[in-house]
Order: sequence, then structure tokens, then C-alpha cells
Amino acid sequence: MTIDDSGWGQCPIPSYDYPSILLAHGGGGRLMHDLIEKIFVAAFHNPELESHHDGALIDPGKGRLVFTTDSYVVDPLFFPGGNIGTLAVYGTVNDLAMCGARPKYLSAGFILEEGLPMETLWRVAQSMRQAADAASVRIVTGDTKVVDKGRGHGIFINTAGVGVADHDLYISPTSIKPGDTIILNGDVGRHGIAIMACREGLSFETEIESDCAPLAASVSQLIDGGIEVHCLRDLTRGGLATSLVEIAQSAGWELAIDEKAVLVREPVKAACEILGFDPFYVANEGRYVAFVPQPHADRAMELLQKQDSTLLPRVIGRVIEKDRGRVVLKTLLGSERLLTMLSGEQLPRIC
Repeated sequence: MTIDDSGWGQCPIPSYDYPSILLAHGGGGRLMHDLIEKIFVAAFHNPELESHHDGALIDPGKGRLVFTTDSYVVDPLFFPGGNIGTLAVYGTVNDLAMCGARPKYLSAGFILEEGLPMETLWRVAQSMRQAADAASVRIVTGDTKVVDKGRGHGIFINTAGVGVADHDLYISPTSIKPGDTIILNGDVGRHGIAIMACREGLSFETEIESDCAPLAASVSQLIDGGIEVHCLRDLTRGGLATSLVEIAQSAGWELAIDEKAVLVREPVKAACEILGFDPFYVANEGRYVAFVPQPHADRAMELLQKQDSTLLPRVIGRVIEKDRGRVVLKTLLGSERLLTMLSGEQLPRIC
């Protein structure tokens, strides 16, 4: 591979031979073999993948295994702050992290549309490799299928992940206790607005970038620091509000949230006002809430700030000893309102 001005390197499949995906690239023959070897094996290079087997023999190490899977259909494929490949790695890594696991291995399944530019696939694969390196995981097995032109929107990706929980904590909504402090690790709403602006060709005075990022190191910092983490939840589709409602209903307690404590950056706030969106319901890809005992809150905040000085974690609320399973928001005006789930999505296909 040689590096070009884009920083992604040149696609190893010559454009004059196959400038775009053909149906034959999913047919199991020489073209499919070359695609896998020259794109995916080249990008995800590791011993497990190079065994050329139908699966990967992995060593999970000590602890409990955690397993998850997710699919990614984002539109557009590339957006400020990331792309479908970045999402496919970070999204699954973050699901593992929310269970308190240290991510170890990923599989990657690709649904490619006939006509997809080979250079686009190469860029996606390279971004996945970079994201996997950043998250300290290996992509060790996968699958490739090709569908007819017009039936796949370029590329869909499924990733499954395996991690190890090497601690005694049971991190779940059912572990939440009255008096717990609720911590949010940063600002909200950027990913959904970044996708919307890119999709609709909208421009703002300040470009809004997705918050797409891996969360495992942040969670490990809390656990290794002795924080008794009761619950974690990443704020993806449905945003902060939906995640809190889901947790409250599962736990059976009331959550009291202070709107003033939730950070929404001014460009995101302005964009939401223009578009008629509520930032509490806009998707994120690098944000989560942590429920910890009140005596651990200050130390947890200190560890989060130490792990990433660019983030501004906030204490946004607490768990109330009322078995109502609801979320009560104290508004900027000092009144109270219930947060509920939306009947649908404000922004479809954001991950």
C-alpha cells in the first residue's frame, strides 16, 4: 500500500480493473477472494484473521464473557467526525463497555451494493482499522455479501463483539439504588445534528462534528479506580431522554434530572432551535451516563476528567426513592416536566 494525499492510502485493487463493486465480488470465486484478501485482510491484518478459517479461535482470558452485536445503516456514509466504518467499530465496542467489559474481538459483516466505488470501500476498511486500533480490539472474522444495484444504499455493516468483564460488579439498571448520583460524560446532541446537516446540505457558522468515540477506556478508568458503578448506558438513538426513561422503567425508581446541568453546545442548541428538535432526544455516539453511589461521585468525576481533558463531565441528577419508574426534569425555568419516549425517531438512519 502507498499513502496518497487523502491519508487513506491507495486502494490495492487497481481502479482500471474493478473501479466499483460487481455482483461477482459476492459470488464466492476469484473476485470475492481478491476483495477479501486485498481489502479486508490487508486492512485488519492480525494472526486470527489470517488463519483463513470460518471463525476465529480466541482466548478471552480470565473473567466473564460479554457478547453483543449491532448493525449500521447510516446515511450519509461519511460525515464530519466519522463514517460508517468508525461507527461500526465504536458502536459495538461501546455496547460492550456499557456492560462493564473490556472489548477484545470483533467480527465484521459487509452488505455491499453493486456499483459501490472500490475506493469508498477501501476508505471504510481503513477507518475501521484505525478505530479498532484506538479501541484496542481486533477484527478477527467476518463475511461479505453483494446485492443488486439499488438495493443496498452502498454499504451496510454488522459487527459483533466479545469482551471480558474481569471484576465482580453487576452493571445493570436493576443494580441502581436510591441516592445514586447520575453522571453524564460530556455534551449531548452533536452526532445527530452532524448527520442531519450533512444529509440535508445544511451549513452553520461553526461546523458541528459527531462525538463518535470509543468509551471502553473511560469505563475502565472508573472500574480500575475503585468506583462502584451500578449502571452504564450509552446515549445513541433516542438520546439522553430515551436512555434515562429506559433505565428508570427497568430499575423502578424515579430519576430527578436538572436541565441546567446538561451541557448542549451553542451550535447544537441553535441548530435544534432552527430544525425544531429537542437536544435531549438527539443521538450521540460518544456519550454515556453512569450511576454511582453518592460518596463515589467526586472521585468518579475526577477520573473522567483525567481520562480525557477535552470532555466536560457533569453531575446531572440523582435516583429518588420513589417506585415510579419515571424521569422528572427540572427545567431552566424551575418548573418540572416528565421525560417520556418519543413515538418514533427524530432522525432516522443516524447509526
